[in-house]
Amino acid sequence: MRGRFITFEGGDGAGKTTQIELLSQALSRAGQDPLVTREPGGTKLAEEIRNWVLHDASSIDAETEVLLMFAARSHHTKKVIEPALTSGRWVLCDRYTDASYAYQGGGRGLPNSLIASLEKIATGGLKPDLTILLDLGIDAGVRRTGGRGTSHDRFESEESAFKERVRAAYHHIAEANGDRVVNLDASQAVGELYNHIKILLSERFGVLID
Repeated sequence: MRGRFITFEGGDGAGKTTQIELLSQALSRAGQDPLVTREPGGTKLAEEIRNWVLHDASSIDAETEVLLMFAARSHHTKKVIEPALTSGRWVLCDRYTDASYAYQGGGRGLPNSLIASLEKIATGGLKPDLTILLDLGIDAGVRRTGGRGTSHDRFESEESAFKERVRAAYHHIAEANGDRVVNLDASQAVGELYNHIKILLSERFGVLID
């Protein structure tokens, strides 16, 4: 039986990493063997691309940025995600193609038609079974990321207007894909938000987790 592909989306500071870890631990206790991965990243090559895009000091134009993102996504999909799903494993991924529509589309202003063309090549049509959008206000996200004690990456360092465009794009994605994308309020307490996710998985997939 093919595994389930669940992605987590949202702006910086929304708590994706925390919720993915909580869900991974619960699925493991329920007898699953979930694979936790991230984008850009997930393979050695994709992690190197991640470093170029997020942390390289040199300027990267929008077109180059989106091409690099989809190059990483293509390798990640073919080498990690698809094999895991085929073997029956659940895959929990921190961001996937929706992030390109939000960041390179909404944020950078690239046309969705370009992103759709790259998506078709890079993913072979793979879509998540469920996407959990953790929605958080820009000011709250800045406060959370400001307390991490690490230097901000290229996207975290963008101005508020960029982040507002990204958030608006995510809202549009959720509205246009209501059967796949569920928008959750990420300003809730960690435990309260996780409880909503547990209920969601039970309703969608019949999986009971603690």
